[in-house]
Amino acid sequence: MKEKDIQFFKELLTNQLEDLLNLADGTVSDMTIQKENFPDPTDRASLEADRNFMLRIRDRESKLIKKIKKALERIENGTFGICESCGEEISMERLKARPVTTHCIECKTKEEALEKALGL
Repeated sequence: MKEKDIQFFKELLTNQLEDLLNLADGTVSDMTIQKENFPDPTDRASLEADRNFMLRIRDRESKLIKKIKKALERIENGTFGICESCGEEISMERLKARPVTTHCIECKTKEEALEKALGL
């Protein structure tokens, strides 16, 4: 992979990481602020449903943060863009679509087919 491509992905992943961390900080501060006390149980239930939904989103984002950090580590140690299964280069199209990926499209397709066959 060319050095300019590595720089592109490093900047992209760093920006994504910063955005996600800022969102996480905002969520924590929003949830620690005392909310209104709703006398109507329906309003309270709606607030709780919204909070639960937001927490699920943030949980998914925390998993993405971990993947981004691992991708940045792979950039630093020179293994970014190399499939962990077969050792071949991952296509630029795939990396642009999902820069945190660790498998080429062929290996990922095989993995998903196996999971489907096993019912996972």
